[in-house]
Amino acid sequence: MLKKYYDNNKIEAGCDEAGRGCLAGPVFAAAVILDNSNPIKGLNDSKKLNAKQRNELRIEIEERALSYAVAYLTNQEIDKYNILKASFMAMHKAINLLRLKPELLLIDGNRFIAYQNVPHVCIVKGDEKYQSIAAASILAKTYRDEFMLKAAEKFPQYKWDNNKGYPTKAHREAIKQYGTTPLHRLTFTLLNEQLSLSI
Repeated sequence: MLKKYYDNNKIEAGCDEAGRGCLAGPVFAAAVILDNSNPIKGLNDSKKLNAKQRNELRIEIEERALSYAVAYLTNQEIDKYNILKASFMAMHKAINLLRLKPELLLIDGNRFIAYQNVPHVCIVKGDEKYQSIAAASILAKTYRDEFMLKAAEKFPQYKWDNNKGYPTKAHREAIKQYGTTPLHRLTFTLLNEQLSLSI
């Protein structure tokens, strides 16, 4: 059972990102303030749910949360700032879009750049421990998957409908054969051979 809250006396927003390890596409982040009086059954780390479960829960989260927001940074912004900073910036954008101002942020992971004067707690594997972070992980994942499915229609050879931009063998083979797209992260190791290039 995931915990409902970290501090019941504060308005908490759970925050998580999706797509940090991808070779292509944006990094998405979500922030969610749940209504503890209107619980959602089945919340869990998005990686432990299948696509059908995630999409069904996304509808419930959007209907029942007190407030939620999703934001992203593009692959060009990831190349400009680096993926870790871009992930935090996407979270900041999402928090900024919340209708309610949170009094405490629950962040999935072990690092974060403070958002304004709002206190935060970093929780390793937080999406497996707190409902609000799990809800954020589901929104970030489903919104990003949706983006990559649309991108796959434009660039079908990269199999993004299947790999969502992650570094699968098929994705790397396509990069090797067809080169990069405007959605690829050029600062990432796109081909395994890059690791052994002599400088």
